[in-house]
Amino acid sequence: MAIDTTPTPTPAAPVAEQRTAPRLSARDRLVLFVLCAAQFMVALDFSVLNVALPVLGADLGMSTSALQWAVTAFALPSGGFLLLFGRMGDLYGRRRLFLAGLALFGAASLLATFAWDPASFLAGRALQGLGAAAIVPTGMSLLTTTFPEGPARDRALGISGTLLSLGFTVGMVAGGVLTDLLSWRSTMALLALFALVVLPLAPRLLPESRTPERPRPDVPGAVTVTGGLLSLIYALTTAAEHGFGRTDVLASLVAGLLLLAAFVAVESRSAAPLVSLPMLRRRTVAWGNLGGLVTFSMMSTVIFVLTLYLQEILHLSAFETGLVFGVQGVLSVVAGSLAPRVIGRFGARRTLVGALAGQGLLGLPLLALGEGGWSVVLATAAVSLASMCHLGAIISYGLTVTSGVPDGEQGLATGLVTSTQQVGITVGIPLLGVLATTTTDLRSGVHTVLVLDAVIVLAAAVLVAAGLRTGRAAGSGTVEAEPLRAR
Repeated sequence: MAIDTTPTPTPAAPVAEQRTAPRLSARDRLVLFVLCAAQFMVALDFSVLNVALPVLGADLGMSTSALQWAVTAFALPSGGFLLLFGRMGDLYGRRRLFLAGLALFGAASLLATFAWDPASFLAGRALQGLGAAAIVPTGMSLLTTTFPEGPARDRALGISGTLLSLGFTVGMVAGGVLTDLLSWRSTMALLALFALVVLPLAPRLLPESRTPERPRPDVPGAVTVTGGLLSLIYALTTAAEHGFGRTDVLASLVAGLLLLAAFVAVESRSAAPLVSLPMLRRRTVAWGNLGGLVTFSMMSTVIFVLTLYLQEILHLSAFETGLVFGVQGVLSVVAGSLAPRVIGRFGARRTLVGALAGQGLLGLPLLALGEGGWSVVLATAAVSLASMCHLGAIISYGLTVTSGVPDGEQGLATGLVTSTQQVGITVGIPLLGVLATTTTDLRSGVHTVLVLDAVIVLAAAVLVAAGLRTGRAAGSGTVEAEPLRAR
């Protein structure tokens, strides 16, 4: 018997009652499980391979300098095609594209699992990234269109944000365990297993959704924004390994900026733009995405330099380093369960600003790191507490950006949210992490990065607070979609 995929209606309730998140129905829980499992799988892919890279390189005959492509081959398509696939989901069906992305991701993971040389492995990684670019924006759009704005959506996004953060952390721990017990191939097999579990459930559970209109696709916008993002991501990831002085890095940076400038010009004249410029003029979209970009890029940088510090200075093993971040993952789960309540009480704007401030301030104790065993305890406590604030920022910025956006434009809004997420994860390490890896004194370099990280996050908190000068939408704990222009 087929499972009913009609969205569960949410009856109107008084404002006071809407502040409490309703209990989800059994079908809603299953829908949330499918969507969150897919997002968790993609988050896992960002980190599960990291500690396995040296073993992988030796097995496939990849040089140390070539190992960066194991990450870059995934990051390029996953970040470059997000906006395009988000809009395609709006126009042609979000569930359809979500299922296609799942199938491609699963097949690509199997190809990477059984790779016989570097070329086949990197092809699998690139196809994984392409599948992730379809899964992430359409999965987020299905979530925001299935769960109505208010406490139900707050709770669903809270769970999704928690698993997103937890997936990255679990990947670091699981990658070390699987590589030690089995082989690096088991990390890719784990991703294929996730896809094989989720794919059969999704067609029966997820409702199809799309915009009622069918405008012509914005091909020039798609070409310029995808080319621009691909160029920038390539330049930044390559610069992390070789610096910004290389000709291909500089050429890619210039090309990326020019293509993104051309994208803005194209969108201002398009009858059916890929990204609505009026949407970008909403305070919630513009400032919310700034907060999201900063929280993702700066926390990924902290994790990167702490990984170097724990292994290179304190001489912890990959498994022991993973356990440090395992504590961070546990507290992220706690933060994810508390964040919707905090947002319901204080609103998404205040929560976002407070979470950014907390993330910046709690990173400052890391400046006291030394070379004694006590530094492991300090690093574990500081990064775990900062990550709780980071998780609150993730959830509140997603709610801030998508609040007040019509269902027909949710793919555009969530495409921006997920593009910010992917770009943030990608650019933080090349921009700041390179300061730690290129210095002769690693400890001094780590401290320099941590100072800059805290300054940037705290400055972003001030800017977001000034930019989001709006009140809470009545009863929802979210922010009104106010345009950037003065009213």
